[in-house]
Amino acid sequence: MPEPPGPAGAWAPAAPLDAEPKLQAGSAQEWRISGDWTLLALRGRYEEFRARIADAVAAGGDTLWDLRAVGRLDTAGALTLWQGWGQQRPARLLWLPEQALLFAQFMQPTTAPQRRPRLGPGLALLRARLLGFAGHAVDLTALTGRLLLDFAQGLRHPSLIAWREISANVFRTGAQALPITALVGFLVGLTLSYLISRQLKTYGADIFVINILGLAVLRELGPLLAAIIVAGRSGSAMTAQIGVMRVTQELDALSVMGISHTVRLVLPKVLALAVSLPLVALWTSALMLLGGMAAASAQLKLDPTQFLQALPGVVEPVNLWLGWIKSMLFGGLIALLASHFGLRVRPNTESLGQAVTQSVVTAITLVIVVDAIFAVLFSDVGL
Repeated sequence: MPEPPGPAGAWAPAAPLDAEPKLQAGSAQEWRISGDWTLLALRGRYEEFRARIADAVAAGGDTLWDLRAVGRLDTAGALTLWQGWGQQRPARLLWLPEQALLFAQFMQPTTAPQRRPRLGPGLALLRARLLGFAGHAVDLTALTGRLLLDFAQGLRHPSLIAWREISANVFRTGAQALPITALVGFLVGLTLSYLISRQLKTYGADIFVINILGLAVLRELGPLLAAIIVAGRSGSAMTAQIGVMRVTQELDALSVMGISHTVRLVLPKVLALAVSLPLVALWTSALMLLGGMAAASAQLKLDPTQFLQALPGVVEPVNLWLGWIKSMLFGGLIALLASHFGLRVRPNTESLGQAVTQSVVTAITLVIVVDAIFAVLFSDVGL
């Protein structure tokens, strides 16, 4: 049996590894905390001590809490006391300096969130949409600026331009788009001419089908239909290509090697589509006129030779040039938007799908808006 503790310098028994945590009331308004308040010592008794401390706090009065007799204190013990105190420091507290440092992590000053006026679901959705639109506008403007600077540098140093990439994009967006645009253009021209012929036949104005069809196709429908098809076919492919490069971290690799994204990816796509779309639009317009000529021949018994001979006389050449200029603008806009949404892809597959959808929808919408603006601005040209 160990001997009782003797005078100073005599042998004393070793203290246990984990002394029992104690919470004792020294008086009505004084609580003394002693023992070890550690994770092992408090296991299974957290709720008990939290409840006892909370009851003591709820009793009211200017209670004094004395922690100087605590043997060991870790984060679990400090958190138990802090939660029992209602997550605030008591007015009267006696503790050791090392204990104060442990509690400091719970007493970090927090800034109260600014209260914003509550908005209804409609206004909240409108606010989110406006903020998102502003973010896209800022990023698109920055991308356009970088693109113009890189294009100017490419004019001074042509060797910096990725000519092979431009050639490959012209083939993918132009030559490979000819079959689908030919089919759609022929069927749209056939349908349009059939409907126009039925109405003109009623009033005996059969010959005016050439005027209406030629002007509508070469000036408006041909470039617009080609742009919509290319936006859905090639624009989505461009966004997906750049988005996959973001997911596979190829864009980060280009940045590490010091290669500009706009020089290597954006500029070749914009130049290629600005060159190929006018040619695709001319091809689509030709097939639409061919379909319209076939429908006029079947419905109105209009000779195809007469149709072809009368067409240059009723449609001024300025309408053809106007369609070409619009097609060049449409091509650059589609490629720019596709690259913009591709560069905004986050490194996950869900974001990639959303970016492709947004790219196609935005490109088609802006193409129609720009076409309407051209129609208003040049309403007196070539008519």
